[in-house]
Amino acid sequence: MELRQLEHFLAVARDGSFTGAAQRAHIVQSALSASIRKLEAELGAQLFERTTRRVILTEAGRALLPVAQRLVADVDVARSEVSAVVGLSRGRVSVGTIQTLTVVDLPQELGVFRSRYPAIQVHVRDGRVADLIAAITTGELDLAYLAADGPLPDDLACFAQWDQRLVLVTYPGHRLADSRRIQLAEIDNEPFVDYTGSVMQEMVRRRFADAGIRHNPVCAATHVPLLVDLVAAGLGVTIVPQSVAERAGLPFAEIDHAFTRTIYLAGRQPQPANPAARALLAHLIAQGRQQG
Repeated sequence: MELRQLEHFLAVARDGSFTGAAQRAHIVQSALSASIRKLEAELGAQLFERTTRRVILTEAGRALLPVAQRLVADVDVARSEVSAVVGLSRGRVSVGTIQTLTVVDLPQELGVFRSRYPAIQVHVRDGRVADLIAAITTGELDLAYLAADGPLPDDLACFAQWDQRLVLVTYPGHRLADSRRIQLAEIDNEPFVDYTGSVMQEMVRRRFADAGIRHNPVCAATHVPLLVDLVAAGLGVTIVPQSVAERAGLPFAEIDHAFTRTIYLAGRQPQPANPAARALLAHLIAQGRQQG
């Protein structure tokens, strides 16, 4: 089994197509198909089901997927270690983030980092916390900013953490628009715009339930800008980080019920094996301390 075969396997698994995967791998499709057939012969199992519309993983392919991801990630780390000898003259680092990150200006800090290490490729991915944690575990991400209403999983390393205040956002003309601080009881059964699929929404629902407050979702969004726009249009209220509310320019109020959550900068190991990740981690921690 060769590394290139695993890279070809991962390309087909990601793309769902031999044609697209061949373009991604910069080889002709016939060579890619031959590489996959050779890998299947060596493993003694068919890895893909080939249909007229799409290529999908077989059970054997799904079993190979996480192993191949780890092996390729480990090889990338080895290559990065070699590049560290010549002072990070090449390399790649991947960082994940949540949409509601406000404890650091990540785009700005990545710009500063790139100016210091112009040969390092930086990959940024946003997503749900569960997906980011999975990507750290499989080696797709070196680092990630995660939100939680409690401690991180034991298999993750925490490099830094911050408390993030959450506030109630309303719209002009709402009965609480002029309030600066409210009690949870004041929004019992209030029309609410949900931030679907987020740790923050799970936290809100749990806090409401613990306080005996009725949660009345009338609308939902999966992206923060849309969430804010829905509130501005008068569909309901919502709860977001204070910095998000300030940027939106909408009325907001603090909640008298310890409405905070923790933001973590996390990774797989206490000391990232990827030298580019180590360099980025040092930069982000330094900037986080300055802002804190």
